[in-house]
Amino acid sequence: MSQKQLKEAFISNLNGTSLLEISAGLSLPPLCLLCRGLLLILYYLHHGKPVSSRKYSLLLDFLVLVSPLVFSCTVLSPIIFFIPVILAAFCAGIFSKIYSQTKQEARAPFGQIVKEFQKARLDPECIPAITVFRVYVNVLTSISILAVDFPQYPRRYAKAETYGTGAMDLGVGAFIFGNALVCPEVRQKPHGTQPRFSSLARQVFSVWPLIALGVGRLLSVKSIEYHEHTSEYGVHWNFFFTLALVRLAASMLLAVFPKHKAWLVALAVAVLYQLLLSTTSLKMFILHGSDGRGSRLGFLDANREGLFSLFGYLAIYLASVQVGLWLLQRRSSVRGWLEALGGLALAMLVLWALLQLCQACTEPVSRRTANLPFCTWVLAHCLLLLGFFVLTDLSLVFTKLLVKGSSVPCCWKVVQPPDSREKQGMEAERVGRQDKLSQLCLISAINKNQLLFFLLANVMTGAVNILIDTIHSKAAFTLCILHLYMFFNCLIMYILHARNIVLKFW
Repeated sequence: MSQKQLKEAFISNLNGTSLLEISAGLSLPPLCLLCRGLLLILYYLHHGKPVSSRKYSLLLDFLVLVSPLVFSCTVLSPIIFFIPVILAAFCAGIFSKIYSQTKQEARAPFGQIVKEFQKARLDPECIPAITVFRVYVNVLTSISILAVDFPQYPRRYAKAETYGTGAMDLGVGAFIFGNALVCPEVRQKPHGTQPRFSSLARQVFSVWPLIALGVGRLLSVKSIEYHEHTSEYGVHWNFFFTLALVRLAASMLLAVFPKHKAWLVALAVAVLYQLLLSTTSLKMFILHGSDGRGSRLGFLDANREGLFSLFGYLAIYLASVQVGLWLLQRRSSVRGWLEALGGLALAMLVLWALLQLCQACTEPVSRRTANLPFCTWVLAHCLLLLGFFVLTDLSLVFTKLLVKGSSVPCCWKVVQPPDSREKQGMEAERVGRQDKLSQLCLISAINKNQLLFFLLANVMTGAVNILIDTIHSKAAFTLCILHLYMFFNCLIMYILHARNIVLKFW
């Protein structure tokens, strides 16, 4: 077999992993974020000022926010269920140290702190959990698209061939979910004077970079004979085309139907598509081609997975628009977000129950067809991760109330009601310090140039695969390559952010 055939066989015919293992993996990013925040608060407690060095800030962010994820999906994957416990214990130890040190100073009783915490007012214009969710989906995707070509990346985490739940299967749906949370339909004012179809015209124009990237990827992959897993999207299709067409189709539907009923449109699309899969020969055509033997004759046959999975991804996108609209409802207090956290948990439980029902009555989860169980599974896990990030932010807000004046990048700003001009001035100064500190944040850096980060990761992945025999790499070499690859990508984003450069031209 050629090197190309070996690499294609290495990522083919896989069956995924358990839902429980994926859930355990999803708890790691929020715990890393919590650990980073607690370390910054502890540093402030000891030194009376935030970390001011950009070099040390980048190093801390990379070692705490990114490096544990590289280890957990490679050499530490056999103990994936213990890693969240270890991280949680470490965070508990840091919090205990912070609490014991603040106890030496004049401090209100714990019960009073809890009451103040519930009444604390948060900046309603910013929801850090959404930003962090989108950035971490990008980071996890970037790690996985290269790590999957190394033997240290468990085959059960890679995309399942037909049925199954691999970690990378979830990443595809989570990307759609994250894009929908900040789409124009979500960010538009509810009583705006703009006609519905004016935003549609802008959406048509705004997707051209995705189409251009899709064409560029297609031409580059074919020209250098790069290895590809054909059953993912087909011969000519790729994820950039899927992103572009899903956004366009969703904008058209939301121009016709009220956006606050997006969940109903999503349900209708998903159920109708599942009925077609279950009652017609469509499923057999997607899985086995027009001749039943995996033929790729003609454009439709050659790209059947990419074209027909659009219906499932469209349903995910529309349901995610509904989630985005709900999250952006004005909540200015911790108590309001605690109630919202309960709402997320309830919705997640309903989706979990629906997933079990769907799999019992129809078929298992299949990313290849993007069936109803797949849509339900993606939404349930995305809400789980989003809920974890909201809980992390609230935990950091509570800790910041213990250490007055402390700040954490990409975390909620506590906006206390000013009782006097002096207090208002102090609060303005504190917010100013937080804004300055946000400049020293890897999450903010990636968030500013997310599409560039994803594109750079794809280009670097291709370069590494061309230069290195990834399949026969040893563990130490694999870890070095993955860390260098991720650090280079993060460093480029960090430099652009430090110079306030946003590479967006559409």
